[in-house]
Amino acid sequence: MKRGKKYKEAAKTYDRMTLYGVEDAIDIVKKNATAKFDETVELHLRTGCDGRHAEQQVRGAVVLPYGTGKTSRVLVFAKGTKIDEAQAAGADFVGGEELIPKIQNDGWLDFDVVVATPDMMGVVGRLGRVLGPKGLMPNPKAGTVTMDVTKAINDIKAGKIEYRLDKTNIIHVPVGKASFTKEQLLGNFQALMDAINKAKPSGLKGQYIRTATLTSTMGPGVKLDLMKSAQAPAAAEA
Repeated sequence: MKRGKKYKEAAKTYDRMTLYGVEDAIDIVKKNATAKFDETVELHLRTGCDGRHAEQQVRGAVVLPYGTGKTSRVLVFAKGTKIDEAQAAGADFVGGEELIPKIQNDGWLDFDVVVATPDMMGVVGRLGRVLGPKGLMPNPKAGTVTMDVTKAINDIKAGKIEYRLDKTNIIHVPVGKASFTKEQLLGNFQALMDAINKAKPSGLKGQYIRTATLTSTMGPGVKLDLMKSAQAPAAAEA
């Protein structure tokens, strides 16, 4: 992949082979986030899981204490009184079966998270081929299939994010924005690691988190030594 001049210059400001403590890594990432927009700070965790086995899947959600730096647009599939409840809670879009052709045929995807009540999953399931590949399919583990739509919407608006293994068994999650303070990014990072450590599959043999990298949208990655963070030792345990 061809890298730009700014990326190459940023990569020279630190040793890319060194494993840094989380606080030092945050300093480096913030310093190198020089794009004209507020870059997202991202955490990439390579795991020892094999997502082909159901018992080694890692999936869940966590509310970041300092939010994500963006306001998520929430679509809720509901019916009856739950429609009014979702609207009152601040959902951006609420509907039912009438939304199927709009999404399926017209390609409408002006939302970031989809929430559905359990009784609407038969309808939402028909959108699996559209929503699934984009990571938008509601899931009970992520708290997006629920009768408590008010809590689901409030959590998402407050900075709830979902984490899951991709096809290469890596977890990619946002930690916040480059404009966040070091303390805010550190707080969000710790909340993420606590949740992901708790989600470790009980039957996994060997190392859970093999490598961890912190980066910004346009910047180079900084390798983490999670053992240097006294708060996150479980990440590197066997």
